[in-house]
Amino acid sequence: MKRSLSILLAGMLLVGAVAISGCTDTKMEIAGTEEITTNELIAAVGTHGGEPESGFNPITGWGYNHEPLIQSTLFKKDSNGALINDLATDHSVSEDGITWTVTIRDDVTFHDGEALTAEDVAFTFNTASEAGGSVDLSMLEKATATDEYTVEFELNDDQATFINKLAVIGIVPEHAYDENYGQNPIGSGPYEFVQWDKGQQVILEADQDYYGDEPYFQKLTIVFMESDTAFAAARSGQIDLAEIPASYAGQEVEGMKIVALESIDARGISFPTQPDTGEKSEDGYAIGNDVTSDVAIRKALNIGIDRQTLVDGALNGQGEEEFTGVDKLPWGNEEAIIEDGNVEEAKKILSDAGWEDTDGDGIVEKDGVKAEFTLLYAASAQERQALAVAVSEEAKELGINIIPEGASWDKIDTLALSTPVVFGYGSLDPTDLYLKYYSESYDPSSYNNIIMYSNPTVDSYLRAAITSSDQDTANENWQMAAWDGETGFSPKGDATWMWMATLDYLYIMDEDLDIGTPKIQPHGADIFGNILEWKRTEN
Repeated sequence: MKRSLSILLAGMLLVGAVAISGCTDTKMEIAGTEEITTNELIAAVGTHGGEPESGFNPITGWGYNHEPLIQSTLFKKDSNGALINDLATDHSVSEDGITWTVTIRDDVTFHDGEALTAEDVAFTFNTASEAGGSVDLSMLEKATATDEYTVEFELNDDQATFINKLAVIGIVPEHAYDENYGQNPIGSGPYEFVQWDKGQQVILEADQDYYGDEPYFQKLTIVFMESDTAFAAARSGQIDLAEIPASYAGQEVEGMKIVALESIDARGISFPTQPDTGEKSEDGYAIGNDVTSDVAIRKALNIGIDRQTLVDGALNGQGEEEFTGVDKLPWGNEEAIIEDGNVEEAKKILSDAGWEDTDGDGIVEKDGVKAEFTLLYAASAQERQALAVAVSEEAKELGINIIPEGASWDKIDTLALSTPVVFGYGSLDPTDLYLKYYSESYDPSSYNNIIMYSNPTVDSYLRAAITSSDQDTANENWQMAAWDGETGFSPKGDATWMWMATLDYLYIMDEDLDIGTPKIQPHGADIFGNILEWKRTEN
């Protein structure tokens, strides 16, 4: 597929997007007659991940849950979610689980030609730990380079899941790291940073000295635009690949195909489990909700709402039912999954708990409290709005009045301790499960245990899981935390959240674009996770 740059720029303006500059050789002044060749790719895939506010800096979260492209990681995950070496060549763990030793390759250079050593690895993790970014490194005491290619990590807690942290943080060069690093990053990944036009695009070029397989696509331009605009740009032939909303699943575009990728990215409603006693957080925000703190309300919604109806309607069929937030993962518990859509059973649960409609307004009440609450969702997220509205409609049949409200994340942050929120979640690191339900992990600044859940039995399972070096034992404990036959965080137990669905990620792309075997998509999507497999099948 060849298109002149002048046509590309004009087309982007016509579809209401920002103009793409520098889509050919960025080392010289771009002429309008230059052409984009088959080994260059233009992609608009920022619908979920979006443009990083602080730039392409792994210390502040760039690359978490997705391929950082510019930087290398110690480990990666293959298409089945199994850990494989990247920079690392070997690792070992002390018997007490506190000391981790990782050896790294001796043939890796950063894009500026400087050698990557264990000092850079130690610097990256120590800096990330102090920065308190997107990756929880609270268990890391310090990282130390014991020789040029060996780094030692000392933990303050025996957490076997620490291995997952080593797969998500891109390594930065100590010699070139400062407060402006995210604006002009240097890494050792398959692609070298060339140019970032803020609010518009980032341009990357293949690193000719990369230690791994050479990418087919020698230039990668990632355009930042809303999904509707991205679809229009793809339909008019201006970009090769675009992430699109579920509502476009049935569209047909000549010369392009629509591909749906399965994900573990779940949408769920957080239920504050504490009553409203007037208590406030350190920031002065209200804590607790007198409706959702009643387990009968939470169970009734979990059992009475038909998740398949939500998928078919709100998600246009592009997703699957979800009950625990981790149904598809090795630590998911099939025994915790319930039969939903049972309105009569839900009504009985409410009635047995004392919730009755005494004034005939269609809303049940108990002790003078009506079963109604606001349900917040990010105003910019179409699928969250659709799910919130759909749940609200179904809940009316149960006698529960849910009021959907779109808001900014700044506003949601002030209300999340007292108001249910439609959140997204999907990680290949079970540590996130620990942080979501372990009572002592409560931290509203990072949404850890935002519902202020506390169950000593669940806590004991979570601790056993996160400290176990045996994966089977760990998974067994993760599963029992959801449901052990008597209690758990799942709908069969305390019904802490109402998980609704996992999303399919939809992409429209050139017919001749072969994206290999993509990894299962986490929250935020990782479309470039297997970029080294990508190619064109015909010219």
